[in-house]
Amino acid sequence: MSRLPNKDNGTGMTRRGFLVAMTAAGVSFGFPRAAFAAMDPATDDGKPLPNASSVYEPSLWYSIDSDGKVKVNIIRAEMGQHVGTSIARILADELEADWDDVEIIHVDSHKKWGLMVTGGSWSVSQSWNIYRQAGAAGRTALIEAAAKLWGVPKRLCHASKGQVICGKKSIGYGELIAQGVNRQFTEDELKKLELKPNEELKLIGQQVRGLDINNKTTGQTVFGIDANIEGMVYAAPILPPTRYGSKVLSVDDSAAKAVKGYQQFITLDDPSNTVPGWVVVLASSYYAAKKASELVKVEWQAGPAAKVSEADIINHGRELLKDVSKGAILDTGDTNTDPVFAKAASTIEHEYITDTVLHAQMEPLNATVFQNEDGVWEIHSGCQWQSLTLPVAAAALQVPEDQVVIRAYMLGGGFGRRLNGDYTIPAALASKALGGKPVKLVFTREQDLQFDSPRSASLQQLKMAFDGEKHVLAMEHHATAGWPTEVMIPVFMPKGTNGQPYDPFSIAGADHWYNVGAQKVRAVSNDLANDTFRPGWLRSVSPGWVGWAVESFIDEAAHHAGVDPLAFRLEHLTAEGRNAGSGPIASGGASRQAAVLKQAAEMIGYGKELPKDSGIGIASTFGQERDMPTWVAVAVQVKVERDTGLVHVEKLHVAVDAGIIVDPNGAEAQCQGAALWGLSMALYEGTKLVNGKFRDLNFDTYTPLRIGQTPEVKVEFVKNDYAPSGLGEPAVTPVAPAIANAIYNAVGVRLRKIPMTPDDVKAALKA
Repeated sequence: MSRLPNKDNGTGMTRRGFLVAMTAAGVSFGFPRAAFAAMDPATDDGKPLPNASSVYEPSLWYSIDSDGKVKVNIIRAEMGQHVGTSIARILADELEADWDDVEIIHVDSHKKWGLMVTGGSWSVSQSWNIYRQAGAAGRTALIEAAAKLWGVPKRLCHASKGQVICGKKSIGYGELIAQGVNRQFTEDELKKLELKPNEELKLIGQQVRGLDINNKTTGQTVFGIDANIEGMVYAAPILPPTRYGSKVLSVDDSAAKAVKGYQQFITLDDPSNTVPGWVVVLASSYYAAKKASELVKVEWQAGPAAKVSEADIINHGRELLKDVSKGAILDTGDTNTDPVFAKAASTIEHEYITDTVLHAQMEPLNATVFQNEDGVWEIHSGCQWQSLTLPVAAAALQVPEDQVVIRAYMLGGGFGRRLNGDYTIPAALASKALGGKPVKLVFTREQDLQFDSPRSASLQQLKMAFDGEKHVLAMEHHATAGWPTEVMIPVFMPKGTNGQPYDPFSIAGADHWYNVGAQKVRAVSNDLANDTFRPGWLRSVSPGWVGWAVESFIDEAAHHAGVDPLAFRLEHLTAEGRNAGSGPIASGGASRQAAVLKQAAEMIGYGKELPKDSGIGIASTFGQERDMPTWVAVAVQVKVERDTGLVHVEKLHVAVDAGIIVDPNGAEAQCQGAALWGLSMALYEGTKLVNGKFRDLNFDTYTPLRIGQTPEVKVEFVKNDYAPSGLGEPAVTPVAPAIANAIYNAVGVRLRKIPMTPDDVKAALKA
């Protein structure tokens, strides 16, 4: 296998080294120091890196050096949400560090970090206890060291802003480290450490400097698409007609040979079956690779999904739901609904549909791959789920997993697309074909969307039973869609009460907190969707479409019962039984969802008089999973144009209970972005399958929310001391049903499919 010489050019970087640098203090990447010293801010001031003896690591999650610098290891991907700042602040607050001395390091994919995934709005919530304990360990060890140095009881010492203080004596953390601190803690000792009372937290919930803001605003942030390795070649993919089953019959590159810089094409042989039927064109520049790829003629044998349409997916789902033996039944308490419906005085039943939704993140998919001098395959790319991507890459390369490493980069948008690291595989296979030479593969926007792992189209059927006085007796929810977890990591699927496995990311939200008597939730995998494309996790995952059905249906149930929709919801959000909630995050249960509903209603002036064809709608959800709920209520005010069918969302108000808010600015921004994404999918954003491919491949026809369509957005947080839950996604989920409910209140028509287009509105008004 060919190697580039390991030549040191005087900068400390090998020829495998990156020709990039992040010089602003505050952020670095977990690259080997010998090869990537220019990536480490610790070298910016010209000082040598501290010796190992002058660095103290109280835990896996951070270190403190003899200059008092605290470097916090971050396993979460950064894609605009400032996750590093949030997590570092948790640790620094408990450590009593000086915030000016804190830096963050985005680490590589070493197995010592455990499960590496950034999704599900889990990052802060799952880091809360771990990083607080880690911070407490450092604070404890440093106080003990200072007390020993001074010969005083440690109870007389305390820590503050990077110093240990005892009376008039004080010593900085760095000076203590220089004198030697080596206290280590077992897992049991960590759990027993006394944490600061919440009221003594100084950084949590306060405005602090974002550790990655400077790099982002000065253009120094390094994204995967910025990767630049000496000697690398550029690759442009040529995508087959179907995601699965396509075979290359012939390739003619005669016309491409006229392109200056064109080198060759490669027909990929993929043992992991991630990119079957792919051809990759290689050249000395991206422009040459792209131009040559447009001239290469490929003849394929298409896979069986070449004729599948969006309507086929929906109709197949409808047939699947007819078979009551299919699917998993979730544990929702009393699931025996059949006898209740048989005796009901009245029932309602409605069907809800969502179109396919693409991720359409700003930075197109890309990856740079090579084999380093140690024989390890390095993948340089933005990635949301290293623990999922790495074994797939190892299978494609046919090497042990410990011979593959994923280096972290900032993501120019992820929204769940980069949870599935399939885009790294063609670059890895191309590099392998070249003997390990660096290959940088970049997708065009059109290829990015064609190769997307979208949120699958979905079909849901909901039923409710009432007694003679229109009191709710039972509810059923039957849902089908493509299942990303089944396709990509089935081991993550739990089993329902009937022993059948289900994808929790395709049904979460249906197990809601309303008291509806007997309750049955059934989740069915749409195998046609799974076989046609690779379903993916998109921001808010299933609650984005499950919440659409539940909160639209609850509104319809209220009207059937002749009760105001807000009052109806509050009546059925009783914190009793399984809906009482438990644990550090879910305590309070349904009562907390009722509280945000009331708050959102008050924010928008629920019940006020409005002009003709205007209406207010309300909806609420709990974000993601029942054991990590983020209670969100949305109230919207809309104006409907009867002649054009246009729906103008004039006000969008959001009330959120996410427990302790770690980063106020970040939290508000996350909720604003999530709510606007919910609005985008409600009215503007969606595509359809046509002959096995997605119809829309660029922003000329795939039309997310534009700035001019953005309404007044207000976000308010409930203040309490519950442990923090997630904020990246939950505000997506109630927006679409709130808009549908508002449209009904404005013009009296009920829409049950998203996106709700002007044509849908006009058709409903004429019906």
